[in-house]
Amino acid sequence: SGTLAAGGYTDQTVAMALKRRDFCMGFICTHRLCEDPGMVHMTPGVQLKEGTDNLGQRYLTPDVVVRERESDIIIVGRGIYKAEDPAKAAAEYQQK
Repeated sequence: SGTLAAGGYTDQTVAMALKRRDFCMGFICTHRLCEDPGMVHMTPGVQLKEGTDNLGQRYLTPDVVVRERESDIIIVGRGIYKAEDPAKAAAEYQQK
């Protein structure tokens, strides 16, 4: 709830992207939207532990995002830049 990216809207957006491959290379999404191997699926909000923050953002683990939701790329923000040692945190994500 609270999102336009559901149902028909999402279907139409995917169809537009597939028609304009010269302009669109993929999606920022929470799960795989199409089976076209030429479209990259990138998922934000990835943390090493699942949870939520005080703004309602839901965090998923790299394992859930890649294995269950079939994303190609994880997008990590706070899990790295707010870490005590960002380089070590980035390496930890890379190992997952």
